[in-house]
Amino acid sequence: MLTRRTFVVASLLASTSPAFAVMPAPGDPVAIVTAIYTRAAKGKGDGGGAVIIENKAAKSQYLSKALIALWAKADAHTPKGDVGPVDFDPVTNSQEPDVKSFKVDAEKMGADKATIAVTITGHRNDRKPADLIVRYDFVREASTWKIDDIKGSSEGEAWSIRKMLTDSLKS
Repeated sequence: MLTRRTFVVASLLASTSPAFAVMPAPGDPVAIVTAIYTRAAKGKGDGGGAVIIENKAAKSQYLSKALIALWAKADAHTPKGDVGPVDFDPVTNSQEPDVKSFKVDAEKMGADKATIAVTITGHRNDRKPADLIVRYDFVREASTWKIDDIKGSSEGEAWSIRKMLTDSLKS
């Protein structure tokens, strides 16, 4: 079982030797989220997080079976030519991805559920502080951790991928 810990990638990218860094176990929620944001922060930090939802293979690698099924149902319910229920990058919580650095914190770690919070620092400073935090709810499926929801806020309004997908089925 993991203990509560904070992983700051910026400190690893600075002068800290990787030999002294405490790395999370491969495949645990902290490692998964850290890998996603490390990729999103590369270059100018405008790569975004489409890597987790770009195709069926990506979804099956990162998302829970229940979230994949809900997303497929919502996509099937979306009229042809319309934008789907998730019309922004949930990893960066914006229309225009901007990740300069980030901090990952394991808020809750249980045997089969976890919540990981990511605080994003962008190149621009035009977003509210609350909008810079994205939370990932994980569930364990067999022996693998999968994202079951992504939550945040935009302009102070709370959002949840699971809620957006569910709400889209009501219209």
